[in-house]
Amino acid sequence: MQIKRTKIIWILCSVILTLAIGAFVAIGDTSNANFPRPVKDALDGIAMSTCACGPEVGGGSEENWRLAKPITYENLTIFPIVAPGDSDTSGFETLDEALASGDAIVSEQGGAIQRTRDGRAQPSYSGAQVNQLVLVNRGKRPLLLLAGEVVSGGKQDRIIGKDRIVPIGAPPLPLDVFCVEHGRWTSGTDKFAAAKTMVHPSVREKAAVEQDQGQVWAAVSGQGARAGRGGTSSTATEAAPVISSDALSSVIASSAPTQSYRQIYQSRAVGDSVESFAEEIERRFNREKSGMKGERIVGVVVAYGGEIAWSDAFASSELFESYWPKLLRSYVVEALTRPAFREIASFDDARDFLRPAAGHVREESDPGVYRWSERTEGRRTEIALESLRPKPLLLHWLKLTSATDARVGPMYRDR
Repeated sequence: MQIKRTKIIWILCSVILTLAIGAFVAIGDTSNANFPRPVKDALDGIAMSTCACGPEVGGGSEENWRLAKPITYENLTIFPIVAPGDSDTSGFETLDEALASGDAIVSEQGGAIQRTRDGRAQPSYSGAQVNQLVLVNRGKRPLLLLAGEVVSGGKQDRIIGKDRIVPIGAPPLPLDVFCVEHGRWTSGTDKFAAAKTMVHPSVREKAAVEQDQGQVWAAVSGQGARAGRGGTSSTATEAAPVISSDALSSVIASSAPTQSYRQIYQSRAVGDSVESFAEEIERRFNREKSGMKGERIVGVVVAYGGEIAWSDAFASSELFESYWPKLLRSYVVEALTRPAFREIASFDDARDFLRPAAGHVREESDPGVYRWSERTEGRRTEIALESLRPKPLLLHWLKLTSATDARVGPMYRDR
């Protein structure tokens, strides 16, 4: 009798152990045990099926991202990321909104900002610097900044260096930036305005990941540009890029002598191509969007030729729509600077791109305000920005594939 009872217990233990091992294997790489909370909570809930994929919207809700039918034009393919619901992000203000309304002021170090809206004295900063500005949030909502957003004016146009949140009533913030106008260091005013522009991914990567001013300048002027998987030479399956390094040199000489990013990529020689391309993508994108019932687009996965290269996703469709016009044009500029490969990225590759990375993680935070984290695995880098108040919320999720060509070394010294 005792032997029989022991045998039954042994069989039950074996079954339980087998089930536990099977569950662990099924979870696989999506467990992300080292990823910071609450992003880890969002990633842990992923259910991989024929469509569901990616970190969950809202930092831990049960809503999963799903890829919709891709939109392809020329060498650019965009896979919409959709969700069955939205998180409430109305409590945040974008940089373009805040600069346009006066809720935010961005100035050179040592600029003319002396007092906040309620009259409190501000600390003074002396000496303008290439890679640092001063930002004051005078509004009634936390301010959302994304790496790669352009602010225009001052002594040079700059781009935001890193995703972050600026809380209400914060003291003047020393803001890390990168210059995207190498040939100017003069101004009639120290203030900056909303440019409503996002630099294209090759430049944005150098700021957000490499964090190197020389590489940013080189990418703006098209030096060391991405060639894609086929290298720099043309083959029978590709056409030369519409915006070549020679074309950029010509534009800089004629229309953008200070090498201003905005002047280069909004010039007639380049800008007309960007706008016509963007309008066609937007027409196809809106057609796909109109057929969706009960789902919201919260982001996109972007491919050039057969290479999945980039993804921007947000906590809500409202935030996505706020950034979409300038994000779209940034993706188009990138497409026009790459060879026109005839290959088209697959749906499976796009879905696989949204799987959470499993490499080394680096984290920074402003306690009680936000947490920023970066994870790198091979050529892929994943950046997450979480707000911590009033509740944990994954506001922006960026993933990219680094350039296949040799990294561009610093070309200039900071001023």
